[in-house]
Amino acid sequence: MFINDNIAIIHDMKISILTLEGVFDTGLTALLDTFSTANELAQIQGMDVPPFQVQMVGMRKRVKSAHGLTLPVLKLTQQDRPDWVVVPALNTKQPEQLLASLNRPDVREAQRFLQNMANNNVRIAAACLGTFLLADSGLLNGHAATTTWLMAPLFRQRYPEVLLDEARLIVDSGPYVTAGAMMGHIDLALWLVRHTSPQLAGLIAKFMLVDDRLSQTPYIIPDYLAHADPLIDRFEKWSRQHLDRGFSLQTAADALCVHPRTLQRRMEAVLGKSPLAFFQDLRVERAKQLIIEGKDIESIAADIGYADASTLLALLRRKTGKGIKELRKRAS
Repeated sequence: MFINDNIAIIHDMKISILTLEGVFDTGLTALLDTFSTANELAQIQGMDVPPFQVQMVGMRKRVKSAHGLTLPVLKLTQQDRPDWVVVPALNTKQPEQLLASLNRPDVREAQRFLQNMANNNVRIAAACLGTFLLADSGLLNGHAATTTWLMAPLFRQRYPEVLLDEARLIVDSGPYVTAGAMMGHIDLALWLVRHTSPQLAGLIAKFMLVDDRLSQTPYIIPDYLAHADPLIDRFEKWSRQHLDRGFSLQTAADALCVHPRTLQRRMEAVLGKSPLAFFQDLRVERAKQLIIEGKDIESIAADIGYADASTLLALLRRKTGKGIKELRKRAS
């Protein structure tokens, strides 16, 4: 929007999707389909919403997606100035594959492109592993961000100057917006639509059966994250064997033959949380499993080391935002 002689003129929202070799097909099409659905529904409903002008841009005229689909791509010049550049994920599942991708010549060129866009006051959004590409450019230093919880330990170690909060699904940090795991591409697209028209975003969410979700926490698998570091992996195995006992950092450290400060520092550096917080995550995960199995709350509390069921209920409410009835209903 710009002002001319006190008259507000609303222009089309110009969005450039940075499309690189090996782009994650689902992420790319989720973005494209959400914006095209927005345009179609706005027209059908007669809504006074400027259309989204979306184009795929990149370093080459054609690229192949991870599934081998050939995609026509426009090379954006410095004179072209979109409102947003959106960075979808590359389709890699392992840390070593991701790190190799970040060193590709076209990815390095893409990072310079993002820096040029940022210097021209273009806002940048990234989803899932796309946040690694953005962080690798240095643009996220000093900013809050999120990424897929699967790679959060690697992100935290590689980019210590970025304020990572992988529990959040969307993080708006001024000129940059980041989104969480794979299907976070849809949440990111809806976030962009919502800032043009909340009503239209709500309508799209209903058409696409997208629930209102703000956090990745319910989807995080603690033992998967533990494998990111040998000491944490050992701590995770020890913790599962001692869920029915009260937690003691000293006892855990003694069992692992390390100093308590060593365990504390390693947990904070890799997972961004204390040993006690991780221990509680495992307790919550176990409690949810037992709830699904139909056990009563008193037995569950005893199984994971709580003498008082009310303490467990408070922990579940704090960690999941739900009570036991809601958790049982969700599992049914």
